[in-house]
Amino acid sequence: MTPKMEFNGIYTPVVTPFNADYTHDFGALQAVLDHLIGAGVHGIITGGSTGENYAMTVDERLAVARETVRIVAGRVPVIMGTGAMLPADSMALALGGKEMGADALLVATPPYAVPTDRENALNTLAIDKAADLPIMLYNYPGRMGVNMGEEFLDRVGRSRNVCAIKESSGDINRVHLLARDYPHIQMSCGMDDQALEFFAWGARSWVCGGSNFLPDEHLALWRACAVEGNFDKGRRIMSAMMPLMRVLEQGGKFVQSIKYGVTCQGIDTGAIRPPLKALNKDDKRALEQVIRVLKTTIAAIEQEG
Repeated sequence: MTPKMEFNGIYTPVVTPFNADYTHDFGALQAVLDHLIGAGVHGIITGGSTGENYAMTVDERLAVARETVRIVAGRVPVIMGTGAMLPADSMALALGGKEMGADALLVATPPYAVPTDRENALNTLAIDKAADLPIMLYNYPGRMGVNMGEEFLDRVGRSRNVCAIKESSGDINRVHLLARDYPHIQMSCGMDDQALEFFAWGARSWVCGGSNFLPDEHLALWRACAVEGNFDKGRRIMSAMMPLMRVLEQGGKFVQSIKYGVTCQGIDTGAIRPPLKALNKDDKRALEQVIRVLKTTIAAIEQEG
């Protein structure tokens, strides 16, 4: 029997660079991906909300994913985001991911429909049966309207393809539930300000938008906690990262902040697709200051060992 795919390390839900006219800038995408892989991230997620999937058609998402797989060229796993309101769109993305050589799927609850656990499980299992690829579930009730509850987990957890869950509920009791009652489903941190707690409860991976522009610092926290088991060092790194997490989450400017963060590191990610708008000057200055302090502080912590 084929062993389950192991999710271990930092997985970056990569941004989608656009030109001024909102067309895709694949040259900038290559620069972002090469930088991330060179920094040592362990996997790339294409077509997530950090990549502005909500503002793209299915065909556009497939085109971006195809280019991502081509650029990555097997250097790290590529996970295909399949989240969509229409189940048929999620299925098309999953099958497209399989056809182009993606390594795994990220499968979320269809937003707005508010399905029961049974309905949600049957939807996930239909995608699983059709695509037959490793799956990381994505629990984000703040956007989807419902939790992936215990009935859902019991049903989908029987499939060998269901390997992991990106847990983004923000409820620490969900971390306890997953760690204690569903150890066969690898727990991945999807709530950045709880990364330390996830690692303490056995998570081995972290899906983090901020790693688009600060891969070294996110890798430092993962290494301290998940590799070295040095939670004293981990707490100091986490403390240094908290101002960034506050900036990223305040006022609904997450995607804009991530893209500007990448631009600050020398790769212009271009326009933000509507309905979102780019950061204003004050927001940009605040983010720049937070990045400067964070990088300096974590570099000093790393030097101390």
